Order: sequence, then structure tokens, then C-alpha cells
Amino acid sequence: MSFIQSSDQTPFIDLPAGLVEEVLSKTAGVSENLLESFQEVRGGREKFHQDLVDNGMLLHESSLECPTTPTTCAADGSYAIERMLAIDLVAAAAVVVEGLTPPSEKRFWDQPRHIAYVESEKHHEDIDTVLRSVMLGEELELLAKAPHEVLMMDGTLTLPIIYFNQALNKAPEVKGMKCADIFLDKCKDYLKAYLTILESKRSDKNFVGLPKYSTRREIGEKLNWPNQYDDRGLLTLVLNPGELTEPRILQQDQDTDGNATWHINTGRLQGSEAEEISEIADSIVHELSKVRVVYYKPKDWLPALRLEVSSSIANNKARLATVIHGIKSQTATPSMLEPYPIYMADRTVKSLSRALPAFRQVATQQISEQYEGDIGEVYFAMHGYRSESGR
Repeated sequence: MSFIQSSDQTPFIDLPAGLVEEVLSKTAGVSENLLESFQEVRGGREKFHQDLVDNGMLLHESSLECPTTPTTCAADGSYAIERMLAIDLVAAAAVVVEGLTPPSEKRFWDQPRHIAYVESEKHHEDIDTVLRSVMLGEELELLAKAPHEVLMMDGTLTLPIIYFNQALNKAPEVKGMKCADIFLDKCKDYLKAYLTILESKRSDKNFVGLPKYSTRREIGEKLNWPNQYDDRGLLTLVLNPGELTEPRILQQDQDTDGNATWHINTGRLQGSEAEEISEIADSIVHELSKVRVVYYKPKDWLPALRLEVSSSIANNKARLATVIHGIKSQTATPSMLEPYPIYMADRTVKSLSRALPAFRQVATQQISEQYEGDIGEVYFAMHGYRSESGR
């Protein structure tokens, strides 16, 4: 009996032996640097924790109200591009996954809970910029419409403004590209959904962004903590289970002159809705300036979670308690280092990029069955040279 080993099981199989030995020899120095860094944080843990207490920045979940367990869901998206000789095969998907449902919940959630886009496109260097924004726009629309009390977005609340601004700059240049036409046609809906999430006006729908990775230091800069550590990494070791930080204003991106750089360029849009879209964009920038950040550690086996919420949630103890209680109710097992619906949504969308080569093979077979010329021409044209994906 023979076994086929995957690349994960044999990571060095295609590397020269000398290169492997050189890289392995350098890991000793890296390990020493990491160990020194960990020991530094461990030694200063009590001081960092006391800094939070002394500055009135530390809260405990027990100080909040104890609401009934809310319903939860999470949204995520991904896109993939299969670069072929003649054309590109592109796909994007957005999905909303329901959390572990409270026993008393009897609400029926209508379909669809996902959106998929698969299309062929001509070669263009900016196709990933536009396709990514279509993915994110659909993700925001699904999340904004979901009938749940705590609605989680897998990522920072500032990410859409970056992606949408890039797409609004590029899409007008590539009219005729199918995903660009879709983005321009639906950009108002995408921006309205984004604004709904940032405002979080309804008390029965509390939106929260949960980025896995962040370099922001709203707390570290306030307390003069070592600048080599971002807040999430340090607070993972500092916070005790059940503790959270006082909501703080989201750190803004700034240019070299210290001016905020958040903006959405709608100047290239044309048509009767251009003015309305511009007003929505201005409201988005305004609402972003009011976003608050909370770090929360639900369990001892979880890292500190960075929560980004609107000021309407952060300033209302009942709504903040609903968010905290909802997230804690979804931390079900140590095998998931994030809330359950975020974990499941992430797993779902990651499958898209792995499946795209199979979609290409199906399309190749269907074309071959009907092509009247040399079938070799089909396989050359549909040969995949490079795959790109993202979330």
C-alpha cells in the first residue's frame, strides 16, 4: 500500500538541501529574539495590567448588564482569479453564517445567506481591485439584512473604505469589464449597507468588526507601552478572562502632515445618483470618526478580541453588554480561537480559491465537447498559469 503525501507533510521536498540547512540554521537566532520578547512582556504583565486599572481603562463583564443570550451571525467573503492564457476566470463569494442558536429562538431566517459570482473576464491588471470590492459589497449587504442581534464582520470596519475607494478610482476606467459594471451599478447599495453597519441605529441589531490582525495602538500610545507591541498582542497576555478595556476612539490613518486620510473618491462617478452617493460617502467618513474600540478576553484559552463598534453601541451599556454576552456565547471550544460564526464563515469562503481550478476544468470540458476546431487549442487557451485569491 502506498500513501500520497501532501505538500504540508513534505514542506522541503522541492528546496535544495543547502537552502534548507541555511534557513534552519538562522531559526536559532529568530527563536532567541522571540523568547526575549516573550519574557519581556511576561515580566511587565503586572505593570501593564495596573496601568489599565490606574487609568480607569479596565472593565469586567460582570459590571455590565446580563441580557438574555442574543442571536448572532458573522459575514465573510473571498475572491479568486485563475489567470489563463486567453482569459481570466474570476469568482467571488460572500456568506453569512448563523451562530449557535439560543434554545428559546424560533425565528425563521429566509434564504439566501450567500452570494456567488463566477465570470470570465479579459486580462486586466486591476481586476483584483474591483472584484475584491464586489465581494466586500455583497458581504456588507448580506450582513446588514441579517435578522440577528449581534452581527459580526470578519475584519476591521475601516477595510471597506479602503477597498471601495480603490475600486471607485479604477472601475470607471475599465467599463466593459463585467465586475466593474456590477460594482458601478451597485456601489450605492454597497455604501448604504456600509453606512448602516457604521451607524448601528437599531438597538436590536448590533454590528461589530473583529479583525484578526491589527497594528493599531490606541491603548499602547495612551499608556506609553513599548511600541514594538500592538495592542492586541500585548493585551492577550495582560487581560484576565472576563476583562475588557474601556471603549476608545478608533485610531485614524494619517498622512505625513497628521491629517486624517479617510475619504471616498466619488468624483469620477456620473449619472443621476452621483450626488446622492457622494452624500452617503461623506456620512461614512463622519461615522468612521466615531467608531470605538474594545478589547475583550472571553476565556483563558482565547486571545484578546479586538471589537470595533459604533459610538451608539459603546455609549449604551445595555447594547455593549449584548455584544459582549453574544460573543462569549459563541466561544464554544478551545479548538476555535475566535467566535463560532466567524470561524465557520472563514472556513466556508476559504474553500472558494481551492475550488476554482475545478471550475476551470469543468468549463474546459464543456468547451471541448462543442468546439469544432483542434481540441488542443482549447487546452492551451484554458491552461492556468497563476491563481490569485484573497479575502
